[in-house]
Amino acid sequence: MIKAVIARVKKFQYEKYAVFIALAVLFIISALLSPYFTRIQNLLNILRQVSYVGIIALGMTFVITSGGIDLSVGSLMAFIGAVGILTLNYLMGVFNNEYLAISGAILAALIMGILSGALNGFLITRGRIAPFIVTLGSMAIFRSLSLYMASAGEIRSVSGHYGEFGMNSIWFLPVPVLVMLIIAAILNTILNSTRYGRHLCAVGSNPLVALFSAINVNRIKFLSYVLCGFTVSVSAVLLTSRFNAVSTSNTGMGFELDAITAVIIGGTPFTGGRGAIWGTIVGVIILGIINNMLNMLGISPYLQGTVKGLVIIGAVYLQRQKS
Repeated sequence: MIKAVIARVKKFQYEKYAVFIALAVLFIISALLSPYFTRIQNLLNILRQVSYVGIIALGMTFVITSGGIDLSVGSLMAFIGAVGILTLNYLMGVFNNEYLAISGAILAALIMGILSGALNGFLITRGRIAPFIVTLGSMAIFRSLSLYMASAGEIRSVSGHYGEFGMNSIWFLPVPVLVMLIIAAILNTILNSTRYGRHLCAVGSNPLVALFSAINVNRIKFLSYVLCGFTVSVSAVLLTSRFNAVSTSNTGMGFELDAITAVIIGGTPFTGGRGAIWGTIVGVIILGIINNMLNMLGISPYLQGTVKGLVIIGAVYLQRQKS
C-alpha cells in the first residue's frame, strides 16, 4: 500500500502543475496576511487589472514558443489606442449612429494591430533581423508616433457609450476578464490541437530540423507576430474604452515586461519549443496578487518592478535546472 502511494507521488508531474501550486500557496498566504484580500470585489478588481496584460501575454506566449520575443507590445498598445480613439472621434462626425462609429473604430484598431504585428513578423522573417532588434526598434517607433499624434498628451473620446462598454460586466465577470478567458480557450485549442500549434512548437524547439521536416518556418513565425499584434489591439480597445481616453505617454508602459514575466512564470521556456496558455493566465494572476498584496501591506509601488525582476530571474533559473 505504501509503495503504491510512493509510486503515485513519483508519477505526479510537479513541473506541469508547479504554477498552479504556486498560485494556491500565494493565495493562502495573501488571505492570511490581509482579511480584505478574499473579498469578492477585491478578487474581481485583481482579475480586471491583470486582464489587459493577460490578453497581450496570450499572444506573447505564441511568439516566445516560436523562439522569438516582442518588446513593442506596450508602445503598440498606446499607438493602437490613439488610432482607435481618433478614428472614433472622426466617425462620430460622419455617422449619425454612435454604435456604428464605435464599431468602425474598434475594427480600425484591430486592423492596425494585425498590420503592426505583420510588420514585425515580416522584418524578422523576410528581413532576417533578430526579433530583439526589430521589436526594440518598433517599440520606439510606435511610442514616438503615438506621442506625435497627441503632442505627448491625452486623447479623449467624444463618445459616452464607448466608456460604458469598457466598464460593463457580464453576469459577475468584467468584460475584459471574460474576453481574456475566451481568447485563452481558443488559443489553447490552437496550440495543443491543431497542426499550426504542433509546427509552432517544432519551430521553437529547433527551426533547422523543422525546416528539414517541410515546415514553413517563416510563415509559422510570421503568424505568431500577427497573432500577438491582434491580442495587443484587443487589449488596447478594452483599456481605452475603460478610461474613454488614452494617455500616449503612459498607456502600455511596462506591459512588455509584465507580459513576458507572465509567460515565463506560466511555464513557457524563454528558449521556446513549448507553450502553456493556461499557465500564462495563472502567471498573470500571480503577478496581480503580488502587486495587490504589496499595495495592501503599504509597500512602495516602486518596488513592484524589483519583485517582477526577481520573479523573472527565478523562473528562468528553475527552468534551466529542469532541462
